[in-house]
Amino acid sequence: MKAARIYLSVLCLTVGFLFGFSPAEKKSKATWIWQSEMIGREKQEILDFCKRNDINLVYLRIEMNKPYEYYRDFIREATEMGIEVHAVAGHPAWALKSNEKRMMNIVHWVKSYNREAQKNERIRGIQLDIEPYLLPFWENDQKRIIREWQANVQAFTAEVSEDEELVSSAAIPFWLDDIPVPGQEDMSLSKWMIGQFDTVCIMAYRDTLSGQNGILNLIDQEMKEADELEKRVLVAVNMKLLDEDHASFAEEGPALMQQQLEQLPALLAQHPSFSGVAIHDYRYWKEAAPLPPATKQRYKGTYIWRAELIDTEKEEILSFAEQNGLNLLYVRLDLEQPISYYRDFVKEAREAGIEVHAMGGHPIWALSESRSKIMKLVNWVKAYNEAVSTEEQFHGIHLDIEPYVLPVWREDKEAVLRQWMGNIEAFVEETKKETSLEASVDLAAWLDKTPTPGQPELPFSHWMIKQLDHTTLMAFRDRAPGIIGLVENQMKYAESLQKKLVVAVETKESHEGNGITFHEEGMGEMDRQLDLVTKVLDRYSSYWGLAIHAYDYWKNGKE
Repeated sequence: MKAARIYLSVLCLTVGFLFGFSPAEKKSKATWIWQSEMIGREKQEILDFCKRNDINLVYLRIEMNKPYEYYRDFIREATEMGIEVHAVAGHPAWALKSNEKRMMNIVHWVKSYNREAQKNERIRGIQLDIEPYLLPFWENDQKRIIREWQANVQAFTAEVSEDEELVSSAAIPFWLDDIPVPGQEDMSLSKWMIGQFDTVCIMAYRDTLSGQNGILNLIDQEMKEADELEKRVLVAVNMKLLDEDHASFAEEGPALMQQQLEQLPALLAQHPSFSGVAIHDYRYWKEAAPLPPATKQRYKGTYIWRAELIDTEKEEILSFAEQNGLNLLYVRLDLEQPISYYRDFVKEAREAGIEVHAMGGHPIWALSESRSKIMKLVNWVKAYNEAVSTEEQFHGIHLDIEPYVLPVWREDKEAVLRQWMGNIEAFVEETKKETSLEASVDLAAWLDKTPTPGQPELPFSHWMIKQLDHTTLMAFRDRAPGIIGLVENQMKYAESLQKKLVVAVETKESHEGNGITFHEEGMGEMDRQLDLVTKVLDRYSSYWGLAIHAYDYWKNGKE
């Protein structure tokens, strides 16, 4: 009996899994996050790990005592990267009838959360991880426990199925095919379980594919059962270090694990039920695969304000970018131009490793009456990106709104700030709606001295930083200490939120006095001062590089 061979190892393992798609669709590659506090303290690290490892499904343990807001940013950013987030919950005692209510709480919580969430913030499924064979009385009272487990499963799937957008799933050990359903001796418990859910994950915790005790042999019956039932199956392996080393890839390492998993699609091609793989879990996988410290790709960018230059100086701009090591361009759009006007430029820039962000703005765009102008830009860029190939798409949308030059700023600054906040919220919401576009703005660095309306303890620049994917702080000074002094507190705040900041400096002639621009000092001195800025600010994970304002002035600046 397989149950007898692996019972002790199963007692050490706790996981579950789900996903859903047809055999023709992309297979899933997933992991679990059991410590939900991780998404608060290392959100970006998790998302970067997912990107490096082609993960498109995350099973996140939900702590229902946390507010909905705690989960929204992580789920939204994951969704925008093409990663589904499903809730996972469970306990061995949830198999018992007395704990049905506890089990159903997760379903009610997810449904309530989704009702209040935006589409790209929603949880896509619920996974049950109930392993009643860990209960001390499993051996002596197995049939009763199985009957109650079956009843709870049916209650769970009935409740989940009322929401057509939610996927129901469960994890099952590979040896349930050895246990008959009480009262239905001709049906295995594995087949009964597979039949209840949209997807099951078979916990095939072995470190080899072939042989009598290999993954393929141990899951063979379950794959056939799932084929018959037209259900979806994911095959899970383990990276946790265990006493029984054959039950985990911890000793072999992630490279060998990956080699084994890459063979599964071909080896299981005869099974239409095979839908992907899962690795248990993020924490152990990450620890088993230490990576060399990543060299952060800092931005070095500039602004193209004259839209006609995209046509008349395309080669000169791209040559200038190559000579100066640029990888970021903010390009003002002329919305009267056809889509074809930008395609070649964006494509060639991207091939050169340059992110191109569509730019627009005017001081009056801070006022509510001008919100439609912002929406016009956003909708134009979204329509453009939908109409062109991936390599021709803009990476983000960047706003330059500086309302402090308006007379109304002096007359009623708080009213302007409130309108500006409303416009920014609308800009971010519309930009992020069903796209992966990055939303960013220029912001005067001195706005950290201005309180946020309604939140006087919060500097306005901090409010703004919180809203955007990245913020470009206009720190227009011509000495490193002055630049650093303007932005360092904001760097610390952005780091606490895992937000990105770019520091911008000026090369245009200024009549605001000495110390504002590098126009007089020249571009060589600018480079020396900016090297000092980077040496100091690079300690902050929020520091993402520099932007020089602007192309026209920079290219003609004195050396």
